[in-house]
Amino acid sequence: MTRRADFLAANRGLRAPMPGFVLLVRDRRDGDPTQRLGITVTKKIGGAVIRNRMKRRFRALARAALPNHGVAGADHVLIGREGGIERDYALLAAELDKALARLAAKHAQSEGQ
Repeated sequence: MTRRADFLAANRGLRAPMPGFVLLVRDRRDGDPTQRLGITVTKKIGGAVIRNRMKRRFRALARAALPNHGVAGADHVLIGREGGIERDYALLAAELDKALARLAAKHAQSEGQ
């Protein structure tokens, strides 16, 4: 995702805060099963080197987790949090799996209503 409007729309979706990041998931409801990913890390987190390192870690985490645990046809946004760069990679991966499972359950529950 690159457009600001897509990020703002995702902000109105489901939210799962974790210690290293916040995961937002919003179903696009356009019939396309493609999962899209957006990553944002603010300047509060650190300089460009730190932010880029954090984004690379998030891309690698998402590449591994989204195909199996992501919501089909939804936008997924990872927002970096303070201290997320210092967290162990395996811990971040476990947190992402937990957040995706929680939001997939909420999504399925909202679809059933």
